[in-house]
Amino acid sequence: MKIVLTGGGSGGHFNPLIAVAEEINLLVQERKLVPPQLYYFADKPYDEQALFENQIKFIKISAGKWRRYFSLQNFFDLWRTARGMWTALWKLYTLYPDVIFSKGGYVSFPVLWAARILRIPVAIHESDSHPGRVALWSGKFAARVALSFPEATPHFSVEKTAVTGNPIRASLKKPITTGAREYLQIDPEAPIIFITGGSQGAVTLNEAVLKILPDLVSRYAIIHQAGAENLAEVKSRSGLILENNPQAGRYQAYDYLNEVALKMVAGAATLAVSRAGAGMIFELANWQLPAILIPIPEAISHDQRSNAFTYARSGGAVVIEQENLTPSVLLAEIDRLVGDAHLREEMKRGAKSFARPEAGRLIAEALIGLALEHEE
Repeated sequence: MKIVLTGGGSGGHFNPLIAVAEEINLLVQERKLVPPQLYYFADKPYDEQALFENQIKFIKISAGKWRRYFSLQNFFDLWRTARGMWTALWKLYTLYPDVIFSKGGYVSFPVLWAARILRIPVAIHESDSHPGRVALWSGKFAARVALSFPEATPHFSVEKTAVTGNPIRASLKKPITTGAREYLQIDPEAPIIFITGGSQGAVTLNEAVLKILPDLVSRYAIIHQAGAENLAEVKSRSGLILENNPQAGRYQAYDYLNEVALKMVAGAATLAVSRAGAGMIFELANWQLPAILIPIPEAISHDQRSNAFTYARSGGAVVIEQENLTPSVLLAEIDRLVGDAHLREEMKRGAKSFARPEAGRLIAEALIGLALEHEE
């Protein structure tokens, strides 16, 4: 049984692929099937350790991103995509897998195009409530379509579509509730606020946080995932802002939290402030962590605003649109939610009702079924 995984460019695409691969390996063991051969087709491996741990072989396929605005880079990326299409066609022809699972994004396009030419069964997963262009196109010929949000259902054929939620890696499903403050070396008493702009950080959110930093540390302990590209500036500015502040130790900035640290924060935090990527939303829901969501504006991203309001309707989060985001508004909303324990309990119940911890297994079962059918 050969299964190809494709999609990537960010943790939001890559991590669900790993979550599904984990479930495939578990199901194969449980059902005593022949161990599968797993492959990851993309322009870069993203996380080599995760691929190694799940026995996934990386195969490089070039791909270019098509931007919605004029850029000379589009012309170079067209060439990369064309080259990737023919490379994918040859690689898939020689490998001839039983099924291909796509998480979408520009990286997956060459692989899906080649799969269609070779009539290899395809299953896709769309993370967002507003489907991306590759998902809309590939959904027309995919054998199975899995969705995170029911709002995306009208875009696909009902007969082959299921709302599964967004797959979460097994190691992230259960927060660690003891020892977090010691591990993170943070204030033993103050409520913890987890602030994250996703795997790549968010400059606008970082700016708002820095402007209210003295007020924040006077009340709370702050774990701030600022993003690798922003960390040096954030640390430099926060150091100046909190110079001689007796509560400076309550603020900690990171580029990216590893799995252990993330589970510690999830178990210890009172509130999260986050962008509204689907992966983060489903992790917050799974952890039952009340949240303030600040989606990327619709002019830049067509999915986060819809994701945020869909989740907010469950009661698990409140939304501040970026155009309304000011330091004072953010601080007031943090104070309001931290100060209302009853409301936070209601938000936890809303998050629990929204969570779909079985998403990875549902998709893995469908992929194994398609693969076995194809083998016959």
